[in-house]
Amino acid sequence: MLYRPDRNGEPISQLGYGCMRFTKKGTSIDYEKAEREVLLAIEQGVNYFDTAYIYPGSEECLGRILGENGCRDKVRIATKLPQYLIRSGEAVEKTFREELSRLCTDRIDYYLMHMFTDFAEWERLRAIGIEDWIARKKAEGAVRNIGFSYHGDTAMFLRLLDAYDWDFCQIQYNYLDEHTQAGRKGLQAASAKGIPVIVMEPLRGGKLVNLPEKAKEALDGASPAELGLRWLWDQPEVTCVLSGMNSEEMVRENIRVASVSSPGCFTEEDRAVVEKIKSVIREREKVGCTGCRYCMPCPKGVDIPGNFYYYNLMYMEKKSSARLEFAQNLGIRKEPGFASQCVGCGQCERHCPQHLPIREKLREADRALRPLPYRLGIRAARKIILR
Repeated sequence: MLYRPDRNGEPISQLGYGCMRFTKKGTSIDYEKAEREVLLAIEQGVNYFDTAYIYPGSEECLGRILGENGCRDKVRIATKLPQYLIRSGEAVEKTFREELSRLCTDRIDYYLMHMFTDFAEWERLRAIGIEDWIARKKAEGAVRNIGFSYHGDTAMFLRLLDAYDWDFCQIQYNYLDEHTQAGRKGLQAASAKGIPVIVMEPLRGGKLVNLPEKAKEALDGASPAELGLRWLWDQPEVTCVLSGMNSEEMVRENIRVASVSSPGCFTEEDRAVVEKIKSVIREREKVGCTGCRYCMPCPKGVDIPGNFYYYNLMYMEKKSSARLEFAQNLGIRKEPGFASQCVGCGQCERHCPQHLPIREKLREADRALRPLPYRLGIRAARKIILR
């Protein structure tokens, strides 16, 4: 494993473990499977583990794994204050204490204000005393480093960088999002201020792995995941890249790539391949959804990311195969999550990091995925399978 320094010179593995996508077993996380994967990652040198208050069961699962296996001191835990739910200083402290309990620890190594999109969110936290709270927690040793995760535009990101003496930050960044959200400009601005940058969505929710056939041709047999990860590690401003690993094979493969990737590893031929893939994807993609699920749960049960995934898949693969997969995996559930269940309340759009016009796109997706023959077919299949 290769390491890059944090602001204090402490080594962070350049591959970080994103704990949002632990495998589910029914409605709960498959603890034994997650334990095997996490311990394998630690054994191979991964020391940065990212979770959050709102990831169902994630903090508890990570805390249990580290506690039961005596490896808390081998890793750095990053978790997040759900600032969008916080309305008082007392709520900050209560939430933080709950996170310590879930994680079975007395300290958080990297604590983030979760999902800033606007400077006003930081101003609201300042008004309830967040800066004094941070100072106290740092003095107590309960928080080692303070940062924020971000999903707004570049201008607002630059403003936030100057608003506080941050120890680190976390941005969505990959070769498709090179100039959106914080973007390359934000990455370089943070680096210029000496602020380490943690990268999330490096493969854009899997879209840079599950490429259209035309885009795969440009790879000439190379791994699309490796291409996307090396594109990031080629940049010295990137401190750590998070991967939501949920198989031992994925852990081993990502560690292999991380162990041989450093600034200068990306060739001109690689850059040409990336540009060709980008042009193919942008020709076909209908919705820029990363599958982060911040829009969920929908009060009416709509599976928003699911609908968008299959809507995009229609234009990246054959429409018939995408519609069939949609019917099999979303349409025949007991609670199907059809886009037609949307009542237009707009709750999803207020939480979407990508600022997508979700309600409009859901109507488009439903028309595309469920033309009359498919609606009738799904209805008949549901009667047979779910009776």
